[in-house]
Amino acid sequence: MNLTATALLALAMSTDAFAAAVGKGAALHKPRLSEALRTGAIFGVIEALTPVVGWALGLAAAQYVKTWDHWIAFTLLGLLGARMIWAGFSANAEEDPAERPQRHGFWLLAITGLATSIDAMAVGVGLAFLDADIVPVAAAIGLTTFLAVTAGVMLGRALGIVAGKRAEIIGGLLLIGIGTAILVEHLSAG
Repeated sequence: MNLTATALLALAMSTDAFAAAVGKGAALHKPRLSEALRTGAIFGVIEALTPVVGWALGLAAAQYVKTWDHWIAFTLLGLLGARMIWAGFSANAEEDPAERPQRHGFWLLAITGLATSIDAMAVGVGLAFLDADIVPVAAAIGLTTFLAVTAGVMLGRALGIVAGKRAEIIGGLLLIGIGTAILVEHLSAG
């Protein structure tokens, strides 16, 4: 793969994670840059590893991953989104925005990162067929995702101030929207 193709692939693989990060940032109370960097690192590492896993699965598992990746992403993002919406509606109407969490738990971020990177696993399988060098491609995907997610959390911070008490609902709707878009894209292509 040439440099342009690698950069475009990395950008395409990071867009879902960016959108999810905006929702994550909006659900937090004034997330700091350190939290944005932490979230970016978690998403970036996961997004870099999933194409390597896809590469390792190779030809034997290609059809299985390709057949189910969109359903897995749709289900995980839908459940996470529904959880965020539930939490948003369960919040006390008089709740002080300062009572929103300062950071998300590691496992919640990891599951969200995995859900937004399932398609990168399928890409890794495809790259195995092309005999592409997986290391620079995975590194580019991970770095681009790290930067996009860090920026997304900080953008979500600004949106969270505007959205007020219902920022978590907006974040949940974003996750459900991403999952639905992934599902529709794959179903309409098939």
